[in-house]
Amino acid sequence: MAIFILPDAQEDLLSLQEYMLDEWSESDWLKAEDEIFEKLALVETGFLTGASVQELASVGILEYRNVFTSHHKLVYRRVGDDTFVYAVAGHRQDYPTLLMKRLLRS
Repeated sequence: MAIFILPDAQEDLLSLQEYMLDEWSESDWLKAEDEIFEKLALVETGFLTGASVQELASVGILEYRNVFTSHHKLVYRRVGDDTFVYAVAGHRQDYPTLLMKRLLRS
């Protein structure tokens, strides 16, 4: 079992880090980062399954799921025992547009 943070999601995390360090504080960033990785650990162990991504489920694509932290939405897909993270979006971002751009590029 492993978690793979795909390149786009890695870019999301780096952008999030840059934003939080510029606008907030290092402790706020570390708290957000811990929350993200704690949530992913729960997904990996199977204790948390998340809901289907509504925008995709409406057209019959059910394997992509999302979970939320206090400020972020994580989009992932399980393949066998592995978890692939596709996006890390802030609650204030234009999530539908981000999602469509991301999935159409993949």
